[in-house]
Amino acid sequence: MYRWALLALLCCGPATAAPADSNKVILFFGDSLTAGYGLDPDQAFPALIQDRLDSLGWYFQAVNAGLSGETSAAGLRRINWVLRRRVDVLVLGLGANDGLRGVPPSETERNLQGILEAVKKRYPEAALVLAGMRLPPNLGPEYTAQFEGLFPRLAQRHGAALIPFLLEGVGGVPELNQADGIHPTAEGYRHVAATVWKTLEPVLRQRRGN
Repeated sequence: MYRWALLALLCCGPATAAPADSNKVILFFGDSLTAGYGLDPDQAFPALIQDRLDSLGWYFQAVNAGLSGETSAAGLRRINWVLRRRVDVLVLGLGANDGLRGVPPSETERNLQGILEAVKKRYPEAALVLAGMRLPPNLGPEYTAQFEGLFPRLAQRHGAALIPFLLEGVGGVPELNQADGIHPTAEGYRHVAATVWKTLEPVLRQRRGN
């Protein structure tokens, strides 16, 4: 049922009245790391965040708009379609595929900035969360440093909360990744969800007025 959340969100409104924060939507906009490549969508970290929200009785809806293979340029082209439905909190997790393809970091930064600006233009009150990413050292120290530096710079520029490294404690750990060495296992995603929650939880508390 969770996998249909985005379609339902874009096509339908809430059927019944509910608590004040039930209409608040957390949009997870990213690539295969967000989508949960190789696993059931219910094992990806956005679904695990929804489980945490449900356990707390917080009536936010976590929407997984991750798309495997997505680059920052493709995300910029796609964002306006996704924004047809209101977004209260954006968790942006793009850039990894750019880095692996050797896209110039300045281009990645420009595309991510375009996505953040599109969200703020459409929903000025939306909270922004940006997921940072790191690259394997074999891509060279100059490139990796430039790439990693764009995330804190964007977060500061746009007043976004920053997740320093989405795959903290998971990246490069064989037992927490699938055979490709890139995408987390179900256990790995539990670690990713905990990393995301550290940054997301205070943002949501503020949205709830707590």
